[in-house]
Amino acid sequence: MTVSASVGAGAIPHNTLIGVGLVGSLVGIYLTYLNVITGLQVFSFFGGIGAVLALVWGSNTIKTLCSYGIGTGVPSAGMLSFGSGVIAMLFATRYGVAAPIVGLVLAAIVGAILGYCANQIVNMKIPVMIQSITEMAAIGALTIMGYTAMAAGSFSMIPLMSASHLDAGYWATFIGASFIVVVFILGAMAIQHPFNATLGPSWQQDRMLYLAVECGFLSMIVIAVISFAFLSMNAALVSLVVSLAGWLYFYMEYIRLSKRDAAMWLDAKPIVEPEGH
Repeated sequence: MTVSASVGAGAIPHNTLIGVGLVGSLVGIYLTYLNVITGLQVFSFFGGIGAVLALVWGSNTIKTLCSYGIGTGVPSAGMLSFGSGVIAMLFATRYGVAAPIVGLVLAAIVGAILGYCANQIVNMKIPVMIQSITEMAAIGALTIMGYTAMAAGSFSMIPLMSASHLDAGYWATFIGASFIVVVFILGAMAIQHPFNATLGPSWQQDRMLYLAVECGFLSMIVIAVISFAFLSMNAALVSLVVSLAGWLYFYMEYIRLSKRDAAMWLDAKPIVEPEGH
């Protein structure tokens, strides 16, 4: 395949989005540690913000990878990223405050191995494959950790496996109740949809990125609802309000950009068929 990914005039370079997504997601996840420092839980929503920034980075990575003619690979790329990301994230949670960094590094290693296998063993021979799959795995780990921190108020293993009520068992914990699966699906759908929904002759990067943010906040709404089971009422309400406000704003912006890029409606006449046909 010889088709390459290019950055159009006025578009944000991919390396810039890597920096914003990587740094922004780590900062957002680490800001949830204010819950531990202050003894409050109202800072949990920062985890969701970090996840949204990772998804913005991820949507452009999928576009870069799938510009080589593997558009049908968008869903598989998303699932691959979150499948490797959830493994790295769960392993990293045992390292306490270092968990986001450990998860990022481990996911990148797993992603690089998977990318190498895809190119050299499966013989896909796509120039950006190894870098893109490495990025996707890191994005998956950061997104899952961000949403998990938003829902449970922490990214460490002990809080995630401890019951919120003393009389409740393991089934009532974040991991025991399998909410990690919900986070997995919400993140995977949010990273796949933006490029799938905007690809085509009228593709514009800003429209895709706005949709990525909108999808991220839409997932945050569900995460905020889940957080009512694990956080205080005030903390969960803050997360819900932030999620709803972010989703509404970026949804309206996406609609505006969609109208900007939509084709004009022409009052065309039906094609006249020859008589007898």
